[in-house]
Amino acid sequence: MIKFKWETEFKQTEIGEVPRDWEVKGLEKILDSIIKGKPPLRKLKGKGHLPYLSAKCLRGGEKALDFYPEEAGYVVDEGDILILWDGANAGEIFRGKRGLLPSTVCKLIHKKDVNKDFIYLVLKNQEKELKDAKKGTDDRHVDKEYFLTFPVPYPPPPEQSRIATVLSWFDDLIENKKRQNEILEKVAMAIFKSWFVDFEPFKDEEFGYSEELGKEIPKGWEVKAIGEVAEFVNGLSYKGSEKFDHYVDDSFVFITLNNIREGGGFKTEFAWIKSDRLKDRHFVKEGDLIFANTEQTKSGRLLATPAFIVFPDDYNKDRGVYSHHITKVSPNIPCIKPLLYLMFRYYQGNIAQTYHTGTGVWGFDLKNFKENFFTLLPPQPILQHFHSLVEPLFQKIILNQKQIMVLRKIRDALLPKFVFGKLRVVEI
Repeated sequence: MIKFKWETEFKQTEIGEVPRDWEVKGLEKILDSIIKGKPPLRKLKGKGHLPYLSAKCLRGGEKALDFYPEEAGYVVDEGDILILWDGANAGEIFRGKRGLLPSTVCKLIHKKDVNKDFIYLVLKNQEKELKDAKKGTDDRHVDKEYFLTFPVPYPPPPEQSRIATVLSWFDDLIENKKRQNEILEKVAMAIFKSWFVDFEPFKDEEFGYSEELGKEIPKGWEVKAIGEVAEFVNGLSYKGSEKFDHYVDDSFVFITLNNIREGGGFKTEFAWIKSDRLKDRHFVKEGDLIFANTEQTKSGRLLATPAFIVFPDDYNKDRGVYSHHITKVSPNIPCIKPLLYLMFRYYQGNIAQTYHTGTGVWGFDLKNFKENFFTLLPPQPILQHFHSLVEPLFQKIILNQKQIMVLRKIRDALLPKFVFGKLRVVEI
């Protein structure tokens, strides 16, 4: 049984009020050491199973590309406390994943009598202050002296453990729902590949050769240019003064390139837009299919990557706005939207390499794509059957994303109350 109590007796400290039986300590008295990452030994690339953990990988925005053995660098374990030491976002706090420590990140080694999860939560709660205290101009980094003397609340270790346990339950629920979504996506993709790449349910049917696709397909199936299957429209070319990182009166949720996850899927990291230039073509609804038409690098991992739009859980409007870096896909054939999503995701690398434009920043040759990328269309009964199998999977994914947003809000609301002792965890 869990017991909480609202604290009524406080003492004043340099960080504000904390319970009378708590201490305040500088991080130098809580940490044993700080290990800075280093570039991996390139000669060992591809010779091990440990991913090189970029900041994007630690945030969950992309999957690692390069793998190494343990001797190639410093090893990070699950749950280690990490801090981004260099760059514009220096001061950002991460939970570790099993892999190699990147050169811009430090691993924090705590003293034995300290609860690691509690210290992570304290630092995460103070992340904004740490990020605001960077040194340098062009090459910004964490101020080590400031960081080591940074004061944090320090309850007795048993209470540290209780606080960490309660808040970790929220993180565990969030991770479970993320894993569910990964599994649901994999199931949907497996069905797509079985039906539309390997044709496993149709092996006994008669096949004919398709010139456009360059392979045998079941007879009676059509092949059409993608421009005949859907309408493709780019979003609002916005001004910087129209975009906000928080809600303002009369603004709309703004779907940008930052909402599309490398490899496919939607990231619930929202911006807001307020503009008197909005037209009907600039609006989207939840569940609309979009893909990225711009990429800042030449890796081809984001361009043409698809996603289904998800709105914030507390958003009270039925439409949002999307940017010119995003293309909205509006199918003109019933039941085909999940098929298009899976097709774009399956062939994303090929589409990006074939239809990109530009050098430093990649754009997308939409006209060429609409005319020369061909899609396979089964008879409508088959398409409807496929839709009935995969559409519930995507609806569940959207529901999970909504629930993750709610869980994060509850956790983030409780976090400062717990770590500053306003709400005490008396018993678990």
